Amino acid sequence: MKIQERTGAGAGRSTAPAQPSVGDRLPTPPRERKPALAALAVLLILVGALGVTMLVLQVGNRVEVVKVTKEIQAGESVGDNVTSVMVAADDSINYVTWDQLATLKTLKAKSTIYQDTVVMGQMFAKTATLPAGKASVGLALKEGTYPSDIKSGDVVSVYRVSSTGSGSNSSGSNSGSGGTSSSGGALVDDARVSKVDADDDATVSTGNLSITVLVDQADAAAVASAAAANQVAIVRVPGN
Repeated sequence: MKIQERTGAGAGRSTAPAQPSVGDRLPTPPRERKPALAALAVLLILVGALGVTMLVLQVGNRVEVVKVTKEIQAGESVGDNVTSVMVAADDSINYVTWDQLATLKTLKAKSTIYQDTVVMGQMFAKTATLPAGKASVGLALKEGTYPSDIKSGDVVSVYRVSSTGSGSNSSGSNSGSGGTSSSGGALVDDARVSKVDADDDATVSTGNLSITVLVDQADAAAVASAAAANQVAIVRVPGN
C-alpha cells in the first residue's frame, strides 16, 4: 500500500524545467560600437549636400551672350543680326558676352556662322580671311546683268556675256540697258556673294552694282578676265 501511494504522488508532477519568473530577463551582449562607419556616413552626407549646393550655384550663375539671328558668311560682320541669350557660365568656353557686342561688330567671320549659333571669340578675326581653296573676285555689274534684290550670302552662277551695243533688241539679249547676250555656259555654277556695294550717283541712280564673290581658285582667272572686259552677268541659284 505504501508503494502505490508514493507512485501516485509522483505521477502528478511535471518533468519540464522550471521557467524564470516574469521579472527576470536573460542578459544581452553589449552592442558593438563602430565609430569609423558612423564617421563615413556623416562624411557622405556632407559630400552629397556640398554637391547639391554647387549644382544649385552653377545653375544660378548665368551670363548674357551673343547669338546670331541669321547666317553670317565668311568675311562678314554680324551687324545687327544678333540677339542675347542667357547661358550657364563656363570659363572653359570663350563666349562673346553681350557687353562686347560693339567690339564684335568690328570683326569679320572666319567661316560661315549658321543662324541661331551662340558665337565664340575664335570664330572672328580683325580682317577677313578666305576659306581654303577659295578666291575673292570683284565684279562691276551694269543694270540688267544681276538680280535687283541680290544680297550678301546669295549663291549665284557667273556667266560670260558679250556686249551687243546699247539699246539692242536682238534675240537672246537680256532685258535692261546693258544690252548683253549670253555667249556660252557658266564660268562658275555656284559662287557665293560675300559683299554688295551699290554704285549710286549722289543725285541720280546709275543702276550699276559692285559685288564681291567667292569662287574656287581654279575659276578665279576666268572670272577676273570676264570682269575686266565688262562681260559678266550673274544669276541667283539655289544654295545653302
